Amino acid sequence: MRDILVTLLVLGGLPFALQRPVIGGLMWVWISVMNPHTQGWGFATTFPFAQLIAGVTILSLLKSREKNPLPMTPITVTLIGFVIWMNITTLFAIIPSAAWAQWNKVMKIMLMTFVVMMVIRKREHVRHLIWVLVISLGYYGVKGGIFTVRSGGNQRVWGPLGTFIGDNNALALALIMTIPLMYYLMQELPKRWMRHLMLVSMGLCALAALGSYSRGGVLAIVAMLIFMWKKSRHKLVGAALLILLVPLALVFMPDQWGARMDTIAEYQADGSAMGRINAWHMAFNLACDRFFGGGFSMYEPVTFAMYAPDPSGVHAAHSIYFQVLGEHGFLGLALYLILGFLTWRYAAWIVRHGRGHPDLQWATSLAAMIQASLIGFAVGGAFLSLLYWDVPYYLMVAIMVTRTVVGQQLALAPAPVPTVVPRMPPVSRNVESPQGRTVRPEVK
Repeated sequence: MRDILVTLLVLGGLPFALQRPVIGGLMWVWISVMNPHTQGWGFATTFPFAQLIAGVTILSLLKSREKNPLPMTPITVTLIGFVIWMNITTLFAIIPSAAWAQWNKVMKIMLMTFVVMMVIRKREHVRHLIWVLVISLGYYGVKGGIFTVRSGGNQRVWGPLGTFIGDNNALALALIMTIPLMYYLMQELPKRWMRHLMLVSMGLCALAALGSYSRGGVLAIVAMLIFMWKKSRHKLVGAALLILLVPLALVFMPDQWGARMDTIAEYQADGSAMGRINAWHMAFNLACDRFFGGGFSMYEPVTFAMYAPDPSGVHAAHSIYFQVLGEHGFLGLALYLILGFLTWRYAAWIVRHGRGHPDLQWATSLAAMIQASLIGFAVGGAFLSLLYWDVPYYLMVAIMVTRTVVGQQLALAPAPVPTVVPRMPPVSRNVESPQGRTVRPEVK
């Protein structure tokens, strides 16, 4: 039944995607982020839905009469530079066969990221994009939250198999990034029951993140909550809610969850944590030795034998920063960090220039919540190999388009009329002549 439902949704949407490229772009985001076909049990699990949607979207883009050029902003230029550099480093990969297989996957993601940049152009497009992301990830959050409540937190929550967020740690980070986006959409919902439903969904996503037993996820959610509290206009109310709800959530989780979280401070005794540190050392040593890095998928015994402190401790990168450092060298790391810095600055610009404009309240709220999501990704991503996960790139697109829309609205807004204070005529005063007589000055 699930296979048939997903197939009908995709095939039913393709004619609309062929008419309007933006629909194809949103369908691609849905299929690539949610991976709904993984929830089936039959033919849909292996059917190439993503390739079909991508082909139709690109065809629609080519035949469309609408002008959909690639917006050449500093973010776009930096991303193009990053993609070019990844192609160059692949030529010098340590393990060419594995590198080219991963290159094929990453370049598809980057190609469709540029396509999404071209089709998402307006405020309503951005809003639809955020809704697609929230529905795609919120589905697993609500489902996982209910599972956590039913199991009393005694069983871990996992994501869809075979996807970027299939691992429990990756799912926790994805849900943490979704919560601020839900909060933004909740503010725009017209009905009270809708807002309450979204609030419940946020709570279930938080419970699912805790139920994943992800230590990095806990650090990410703490960083995100602190940032959201700082951005809140009601700090006392927010602090009261945090003080009330956080202990309740922690008390709900079983003792085994608390024991796992306690290992954060005792990472030296944790084999998993020490394996990650060994992999980080290997990536750093490799980048110091090879200007082009090791290329895609270089976390193999041969590279650990050459560069790791412990050659036997073969481990995945488990860090977006050391992943890009090891695979693409220091230049790749610099380009990736510049990309994040520019996205953050764009969001800060929106918040700063949109403040005081009621018609731009949506933009300032969205920018602040995307900043909260990126804070969670920056912290949680320090412990996960999610360099090529597409959701942060879609949030980057949303910020870029929002900044353009805000700039256009500010340019069309009437300039404030300066207040002119009329100058009063000088008051005549009696002056005394040298002879001691009072002389009344002549008024001209």
